[in-house]
Amino acid sequence: MVLYLIGLGLGDEKDITVRGLEAVKACSEVWLESYTSVLGVDVKALEAYYGRPVRVASRDTVESECDQIIGSCVDADVALLVVGDSLCATTHADIALRARAMGAKVEVILNASVMAAVGKCGLQLYSYGATVSICFFEGEWRPTSFYDKVLYNARGNMHTLCLLDIKVREPDYEALAKTGRTTYLPPRFMTVNQCVDNLLEAEAKHQGGVCTGGAMAVGCARLGQPTELIVAGTLDELRNVDFGGPLHCLVLCAPELHELERDYLAQFPLPVAPPPAP
Repeated sequence: MVLYLIGLGLGDEKDITVRGLEAVKACSEVWLESYTSVLGVDVKALEAYYGRPVRVASRDTVESECDQIIGSCVDADVALLVVGDSLCATTHADIALRARAMGAKVEVILNASVMAAVGKCGLQLYSYGATVSICFFEGEWRPTSFYDKVLYNARGNMHTLCLLDIKVREPDYEALAKTGRTTYLPPRFMTVNQCVDNLLEAEAKHQGGVCTGGAMAVGCARLGQPTELIVAGTLDELRNVDFGGPLHCLVLCAPELHELERDYLAQFPLPVAPPPAP
């Protein structure tokens, strides 16, 4: 039988492709992978539009109990819904390999991802270097290994797409120690502002001159949704912009921009601050 890996796009339940929707309606089981990204709508909206029950696959299910999903597709058609594109994360490539190893057929149905949607800011996609992930800094754990890629990209006059950390269904270990029961912390989604703080801290540590307060960047929020927001400015300027709800990403611009890129970025100025209250 078939395991369908189906990209949902970035907006809402209607961003699924016609081909993807037809596959969902034909499957015996439909799972939604819920931890590498999130849609702007909840599972109930998907169920209402697709006409099928949707089971949420948490991080534990996808990483540790994946056989629960893969095992079903040996005898029946199963859909795994992925926010964005279906193979942008190595997690999903691993699932495809494991399903094939068990004798299942795998069909990949593509859709838009942030890797392409970031083109809306006007920076030329073929001028991007390696993409980096920016993690939440926690206490003494302040990983800045991404900096080497940012530096490499800048030296090659390439832009850097920064994907920002999300924390969904994270165990509350303090509560577990007190009560012996597993509970989960509220979801957290890194903002452009927090990303800027991490980049500036990494710059202070490595001093390569590529993540300074004056470095040009573009902050993006909710790409592909009606409320999307794109703002271009220096890191110091973006640090003070309210980008609203998730999901956010940030692009560090190449040191030298093409004239067309500069003209396009001019469409996304910093928001005008409201006048002070009388």
